[in-house]
Amino acid sequence: MDRNTRLFTLWIVVMFNIAFADILSFITPGVLEEMMTGVAGGIKITQGLLLVFAVLLELPIIMIFLSRTLTGAAHRWANTVAAVVTMVFVASGGSVYPHYIFFAGVEVACLLIIICSVWTQVDSPGLAKTA
Repeated sequence: MDRNTRLFTLWIVVMFNIAFADILSFITPGVLEEMMTGVAGGIKITQGLLLVFAVLLELPIIMIFLSRTLTGAAHRWANTVAAVVTMVFVASGGSVYPHYIFFAGVEVACLLIIICSVWTQVDSPGLAKTA
């Protein structure tokens, strides 16, 4: 499998894991009731907060496309920055539910593979490793 296909696939895995971690969290008893009060985990849910979450959740989605279309340094840096930001977002989720920890572990492993892939492998002329 070439690197772009591998990256494209890893971003899809990350995206689905994020979605399913949230879905399972929502069906955890008491979570939806708490969220409907406008506060979740002691944090007030505002439109601004939801916009920040939307932007952070959009990163893996846009990276599915960009990992197939960008080349060279832009490809390497976009994947790296998006992976690091996504890792921080996942790690700061703060949930201690076993399902969330499992999904977060899978997501972080995929994101680390993405970072390693863009910095260590040379398998396409547009992605040649720089010295």
